[in-house]
Amino acid sequence: MRVAALHTYPVKGCRRLDHRSATVEPWGLAGDRRWMIIDPDGKEVTQREVARLALLRVLPVGNGLQLSFPDTAPLLVEQPEPDPAVLSTLWGRPLPATAAGPAADALLSKELGRDVRLVWMDDPATRRPVPEPELNLPTDRVSYADGYPLLLANTASLDRLNDWIFEGGSDEGPLPMARFRPNVVIEGTVPFAEDGFIGRRLRIGDVVFRVPSACGRCVVTTTDQETGERGHEPLRSLARYRNVNQKLLFGVNLVPHTVGEIRVGDPVQLS
Repeated sequence: MRVAALHTYPVKGCRRLDHRSATVEPWGLAGDRRWMIIDPDGKEVTQREVARLALLRVLPVGNGLQLSFPDTAPLLVEQPEPDPAVLSTLWGRPLPATAAGPAADALLSKELGRDVRLVWMDDPATRRPVPEPELNLPTDRVSYADGYPLLLANTASLDRLNDWIFEGGSDEGPLPMARFRPNVVIEGTVPFAEDGFIGRRLRIGDVVFRVPSACGRCVVTTTDQETGERGHEPLRSLARYRNVNQKLLFGVNLVPHTVGEIRVGDPVQLS
């Protein structure tokens, strides 16, 4: 097995960035989901509610970000001074956050068609424990990712899923891996080999990860990441073949056990 691709998503819900290498921090890949969009009540706004968020392109510029949508001029957002005065929530849990500023809020509100704000997580080392404490350590931390620091997916599993979509008569496939928004994509193994990683440790290059659980998938996977349009797949096929305890499984969650650099081409081994 080896690493086929690496991705980050600087703003939760935005278009992916592709990398040849990435730094693993205790709470995920460097730069991954340190920013989040919230509504006036402080609740997270994601592709679940607003599929158009898939069209948000984000580029790191210095310590800040450049935000743009199709046919809009880019907006540079400087990283703010830490001032966690905004009370945001994620999955119903309160998270102090720092406001990005009115210019970012105005652009995002206009493009997403609702009143929203952009916030930044100043200190991921202290802000948010990893959920599911029964599977994790009290010291585990995560940024604004849904639940875990990293998500790993397998190209062979996607190939098998696309076979199921075709066999089911759907005209929506084949689907690209972008639908599943992974951080690490592996190749060179059999379909759903990642099921056997759960409860074990995985070494990617020189970095070791724990694999606490499989990832249950949601409506975001039905969103075309190039257009923002929604369909029925892959959830329809996952419901037939990968429904475990009412969770539609694809990919596995990772928690860093050590930190360091990982690269496309790195070997992937159970340890």
